Order: sequence, then structure tokens, then C-alpha cells
Amino acid sequence: MKIMIVEDDPTIRDMLGETIKKWGFETTDLEEFDEVLQEFIKEKPHLLLLDINLPSFDGFYWCNKIREVSKVPIIFISSRNTPMDMVMAMNMGGDDFIQKPFYTEVLMAKINALLRRSYSYIDTQSNVLEHDGVVLNLKDWEISYGEAQIDLTKTEFIILHLLMQHKGTIVSRNKIMRSLWKDESFVDDNTLTVNITRLRKKLAELGKENFITTKKGEGYIIQ
Repeated sequence: MKIMIVEDDPTIRDMLGETIKKWGFETTDLEEFDEVLQEFIKEKPHLLLLDINLPSFDGFYWCNKIREVSKVPIIFISSRNTPMDMVMAMNMGGDDFIQKPFYTEVLMAKINALLRRSYSYIDTQSNVLEHDGVVLNLKDWEISYGEAQIDLTKTEFIILHLLMQHKGTIVSRNKIMRSLWKDESFVDDNTLTVNITRLRKKLAELGKENFITTKKGEGYIIQ
């Protein structure tokens, strides 16, 4: 997997590159900070380490621009530590925030955890799953039916991927929640219900209103 480093301090940038390579990852960095988006699109990294204080435009700006074209995991790395900075990082589409100075072991633990959560659901043997005319694109997190297509959020993608993998079998709500969040603290029934509702709405927009069936007291099934 490739990790892109967007850090204007060459000492920190080199240290990050050396550490990440020791863990077996490929790295790419840049020194022209007015072309972050173009370099991101060209390099296609699996994860982005992004400083906030950058020349020309700050990390919040570039995160927002990247989120217009990609759902790739983004970790902000910054000496700024106010609650507002952390809120801004999350609101702009960041997945995590780590404050400088930091322990490299902590950074690598965050990188590995985020990569596992983001990519462990992708079937590397095939780019799509298909059932009853509905095609789930495993690379771009989108569904299509006929000529119509629509993007999914990460949570919607994981739910639909799990149900399509087990088509013809009832998948319990508990199993879906474990697959989604595992040991995260914000797991609750309401969150799952909201995401199922949103997913069904998107399927209905494609003309597949009854693609997911509820089995009361048991879970959900795609038949």
C-alpha cells in the first residue's frame, strides 16, 4: 500500500518516510504544495498524511478538495492542538488527528488501524459484486443498476457488501454492527437503522426499492 506524505518540514517529512518504509509501505511525498490535488490524483495513494500549516493553501483546503474526488483515509498531523482545529479536521473530511510531537509507534498504530478499517472489506479477486442486476463497485464504493449509478458512503458500502456476500442468508443486526465498528464506542441500534434507511433510499433511486428485505427480529436479507 502507498502512503502519501504532505508535510513542508523536510526533517519531519524524511523521518515519516523512513519510518513508514520500515513497516513495509510505499511512500510518496511532494515539495510543490500548490499542486497537492494533482499529485494525489496522479499517485493514487491508499492513505494520506496531511499537515495543516502548508504554503499557499492549508491542509483543510486540500482535504476538502480531495474529498470531492476520493474517500481515501486522511490523517491530519499538526502542531496545532486546539479543539477547533480538531473539529475542523473532522468536518473537512479527515479520519484522524495526531498532534506533533508524536511517538512514531502511535502514528503507525493509527495508520494500520485506519487501513484495516478502510480496506479489509475489499475483495481483491474481483472489482465488483453483482446480484439481480445491481452491481456494487468494490473500488469506487458505488452501486449501479442499468445506466444509473450512485455513490455510497463507507458505512453504506460495508453494509451492502456484507449483505451481497451473504445473499440468500439472513444477516443479523449484531453481525452488521460488528463488521462496521467492531470495538468502537459509538455502536448503537439507531445508527444502523439510519444507515439502512439511507441505503434503501439510494437503492430506490436506482429502481430497486425491495432489494433489501427486513426479517423482523432476525436481521436483513438480499434474496
